[in-house]
Amino acid sequence: MNTPETAPDLAFTPTERAGVYRAIFERRDMRHFAGGTVAPEVMRRLLTAAHHAPSVGFMQPWRFIRISQPELRQQLQALVEQERVTTAHALGQREDEFMRLKVEGLLDAAEVWAVALADGREQHIFGRRTLPQMDLASAACAIENLWLAARAEGLGVGWVSLFDPLAVAELLHLPTGAEPIALLCIGPVHAFYEEPMLQQARWAKRCPLDDLLFENSWGTLCTLSA
Repeated sequence: MNTPETAPDLAFTPTERAGVYRAIFERRDMRHFAGGTVAPEVMRRLLTAAHHAPSVGFMQPWRFIRISQPELRQQLQALVEQERVTTAHALGQREDEFMRLKVEGLLDAAEVWAVALADGREQHIFGRRTLPQMDLASAACAIENLWLAARAEGLGVGWVSLFDPLAVAELLHLPTGAEPIALLCIGPVHAFYEEPMLQQARWAKRCPLDDLLFENSWGTLCTLSA
């Protein structure tokens, strides 16, 4: 009988591992930026990290558009403000509370990048035949990669999603079939929030992990111990 081989230890060193977890736990969705600039080589490192994200069927659906014209930033900010007001009205009793929240830093951040899903995505059926939304999931992984890399570089990132996608697609001249999913504000910040901004503002709080873990079937709590 063959003896099973012991799997090699492929873990990072404790110091390296601590750095990964620190980036995860200290990442924040930033709304307050300190202006300044992001060096081109640093911005390229962030985009390279994004481009190394996993994607279903290796389809790589993400497209990044740098918004370098001030007037274009202002037009995007106006679209976001329009949707902010509409969203506030839809919230009913929480309208005033929502309007006090800062939801974007488009005019303050050093860099603004739009992220879009590419056109022609329907040709990719590997992993998407029954779950076509996996293109969005893949692009979200790319954004998260960029976000964590930015935190490691000491830069803040804010994901803005309050906009009419058709209006943004028209403004950025996206081809038919392409779809904007994010406006990313990136740049230096004075400080990172000690906790997520919406939790800090008492808008919402993080759910207990154990309430979200099931075993074998929905609703059967997982007994995974720490």
